[in-house]
Amino acid sequence: MTALSVAHARPEAATPLVVASIPQNHAYIRHLGPEDGTGPLRLADPTPEGVRSGEQRWWPPVMLGPDWVRAHDFDLAHLHFGFDARPPEELQDFVDALHATGRPLVFTVHDLRNPHHPTRALHDEQLEVLVRGADALVTLTRGAAAEIARRWGREAVVVPHPHVVDFRTMQVAADARARRRSGQFRVGLHVKSVRASMDPLAVLPVLAETVAGLPGAVLQVNVHAELHDPAGRSHDPVVAAAIDVAAAHRHVDLRVHDYLADDQAFYSYLNSLDVSVLPYRFGTHSGWLEACRDLGTTVVAPTCGFYAEQGPVLTYEMDEDRFDPASLRDAVTAAYDARPPFGATVPERRRQRAEIAAAHAEVYRSVTERV
Repeated sequence: MTALSVAHARPEAATPLVVASIPQNHAYIRHLGPEDGTGPLRLADPTPEGVRSGEQRWWPPVMLGPDWVRAHDFDLAHLHFGFDARPPEELQDFVDALHATGRPLVFTVHDLRNPHHPTRALHDEQLEVLVRGADALVTLTRGAAAEIARRWGREAVVVPHPHVVDFRTMQVAADARARRRSGQFRVGLHVKSVRASMDPLAVLPVLAETVAGLPGAVLQVNVHAELHDPAGRSHDPVVAAAIDVAAAHRHVDLRVHDYLADDQAFYSYLNSLDVSVLPYRFGTHSGWLEACRDLGTTVVAPTCGFYAEQGPVLTYEMDEDRFDPASLRDAVTAAYDARPPFGATVPERRRQRAEIAAAHAEVYRSVTERV
């Protein structure tokens, strides 16, 4: 036992485990523990050097540095996000520093194909280090666990994604949706700034044509202003022009705006939709999908990744190699005709959160007992 891991000697009943969650300030991580606030103590995200407090939340994660690991006291590290730009060699240094100081690593494999990387090579190399170096693996679906077993011969504990939206907002949104009497059916396509996994040019014409044939239906297309701005960081004149062409149709409602101001603005947007279409060619899991379920918005998801295993959705055929327009038309039409009750209720999410907290407590117990 090293001087930096003295927390291992503290009786579990007297003092909660201290976890370096990477990152900590994220809805997913905040909702892994019991609702009453008991459970492990998660260290706050350190402010990156050169960034003023409050200017940036947790990017890049300082906790991934081996010097930070050696200088701080905690019982275990639990990695989720934030290693996108880290070379595999730096991630190996992080893993080695943890093990050299007697702290285990739990790694939740959210992404088996990084949605921000145009090719998979770097992410595959990063996963090679982290999956092999972790003392325990967690993932969100059985399909992802099967892929992990196939690629690395390792078993991952399957723990579902917790709620994203807080329970009070969920209940208010459910009440508002129950009272809604507009008669309008709103399909949402949010292309943001078009990250690498998105293909709005494939799905946009199909959605515009499909919605045109559904009485009372509207296609709402949201896009970040920087996509249209020639000086913007993510300016894409081809996508911007295609969006402008679609917006000329009377049943298309184009919203060009900056990043949504906060969580409540995001939740209000999702709650205003009847359907949210995920325009992804590749990916693995989706927090957006879970937020839609919290707010009662039906998700139309592609067949790539394991979105359909996260919860009830309507699917259409799309991945890196193929796209079936008819399947997208069928999914949106089915949502229009059936208005499926795919949302999660507050009691369901509360029960699930208790189960998720217990599952993580067991994973943490298993790795700290080995030290």
